Amino acid sequence: MPIKTFKPVTPSLRSRTISTFEEITSTTPEKSLMVPLKKRGGRNNQGRTTCRYRGGGTKRFLRIIDFKRDKQNIPAFVATIEYDPNRSARIALLHYADGEKRYIIAPMGLKVGDRLMAGEEVEIKPGNAMPLGKIPQGTMIHNVELKRGKGAQIARGAGAYAQLVAKEGDYGHVRLPSGEVRLVRLECFATIGQVGNLDHENISYGKAGKSRWLGRRPRVRGVAKNPVDHPMGGGEGRSSGGRHPCTPWGKITKGLKTRRKKPSDKLIVKRRGK
Repeated sequence: MPIKTFKPVTPSLRSRTISTFEEITSTTPEKSLMVPLKKRGGRNNQGRTTCRYRGGGTKRFLRIIDFKRDKQNIPAFVATIEYDPNRSARIALLHYADGEKRYIIAPMGLKVGDRLMAGEEVEIKPGNAMPLGKIPQGTMIHNVELKRGKGAQIARGAGAYAQLVAKEGDYGHVRLPSGEVRLVRLECFATIGQVGNLDHENISYGKAGKSRWLGRRPRVRGVAKNPVDHPMGGGEGRSSGGRHPCTPWGKITKGLKTRRKKPSDKLIVKRRGK
């Protein structure tokens, strides 16, 4: 998964980098596992903007990913490694022994032809899924469930991994990618290994058009707006704000804690950060 650079024949190519896609083995996705993806442009069902700076972008199809890994004790082999426009990680197409096909997130080191399985008594190797109670302490894992049967919610992006650091009673201590240590029930499933495509974080778009392809519209600074549009707008000449960074509605954007108290807070052993 090296990074490809370009000769600077144009200003945008000077700083642009892309993945070489060496690990991709098929450019034709499995049609039975694709559904159209409708664009919403950051709007809700009432047409109101709930997420700013979204819109446009290339049309995509959603690949249905098996995050539950509930097809247990049935062997499968990796047919292809494919690109997914909806996520930073690569995906792998599994062909099960009973004829069913499913997509999973491709872990690092997975190759075409590898044999995988999900279950309670499976081999400890990248791509196999099993309950936390059966995984040895210190193992790198990804696609971790928080509720049994709900599907993976943690460590799903490119290069992400969590670590099972301890077991105590009905819970395992899992260190998340943020550094937070959280209690997760031992019957919850997780997949062995680290998510692939590690070089994703090193890619540079190089030009504004690349962001538009991804459906990300331009973000205007508050100090560049008029006073009627933003609390930090206006002023004679260039101004530097004059107050703490805030939203157009006056809410502090840096440092203000907005997380509500949740029942699951008692499962956090160690907070992220210092």
